[in-house]
Amino acid sequence: MSVNKPTNIEPPKSGDAKPKRTSLLERASGAFGLDRLAPAAVPDKLEDEKAKKFAPKRKSEPSTPPEMPRRRASDRFAQPQPAGVATPVPSVPSVPPAAPSEPDKPVVTLTGPKQHVVRSLLREQGLIDPDGGASMLLEEFRIVKRQVLAAAKAKPGPQARRVLVCSPHSNEGKTFCALNLAIALAGERDMEVVLVDADFGKPSIMAKLGLEHGKGFMDVLADPTAKVEDVVVGTDIPGLWVLPAGQRTGRDSEYLASERTWKVLDNLTLGARNRIIVFDSPPALAATPAADLAKHAGQALLVARADMSGRAALEDAVDLLSACPDIKLLLNDATFSPSGRKFGSYYGYGE
Repeated sequence: MSVNKPTNIEPPKSGDAKPKRTSLLERASGAFGLDRLAPAAVPDKLEDEKAKKFAPKRKSEPSTPPEMPRRRASDRFAQPQPAGVATPVPSVPSVPPAAPSEPDKPVVTLTGPKQHVVRSLLREQGLIDPDGGASMLLEEFRIVKRQVLAAAKAKPGPQARRVLVCSPHSNEGKTFCALNLAIALAGERDMEVVLVDADFGKPSIMAKLGLEHGKGFMDVLADPTAKVEDVVVGTDIPGLWVLPAGQRTGRDSEYLASERTWKVLDNLTLGARNRIIVFDSPPALAATPAADLAKHAGQALLVARADMSGRAALEDAVDLLSACPDIKLLLNDATFSPSGRKFGSYYGYGE
């Protein structure tokens, strides 16, 4: 076992310069020879072989493969085309031809004899009196007719000028509203209104106006040789015409679903841009003709009586009339208005 020999430390001689003060580690290194333990000096430049050996390895970045075009599912079924043959271009579907425009003149001209409408009978039933001037009832139906006329102008075509007036059940005021709407529309300048009594089971339009009964709508549908203009009844109310219900039959729905109905109604409306057809139909939840007529009408007024018509009945009626593209709700016999609206009082009526 070897023991390090102590090293004699000579004190500085007198007269010498004051020695530089060193740290404890430096003095220990000088006394015990710790310099041998110091790391070797790093050369400024390594040889080429050693430089390659000790050089840090760099991770090589993966090369990005070229982006391949996406394949479509239809490419699997594409057949290769032989050289020199042009690839066929898919044909663009042709646009269907536009529907023929309406003729400039009405297909059917209404020139039949006119009957007298009993004005006192209208007043007794609470209907609009065309000779009575402004009233609360007339003002209310003026608002209704404005919406009907606006919808007829917004959608071109004869079907938009056909208005179906219906209700879920009976005794809700559909005939009352159909009569008043027709009289209000007839008050327009240069306007023709044909009121159709389509309640074939219980026709009442002719009796409420005091007109004579005769052949009507159902007779024209049943007889291919009959002309609708021959059975339309004129009235002494300017612009108002009436098409009676006609002979009662048990095949009302089948006649209405036939092509004959389209032809008859087209004859009444084609070319007659100032003519409105108003149908008084049976209740939607009581007879099928209402749903059949909805296919021929561009507008429908579903009459609901205040404090009587239920929500479930209204929703069911709307489903049955869904063939009509425009269904509006008409509230009848309402006595309360949150805004205090009371038309007619401004003119001295209803006060």
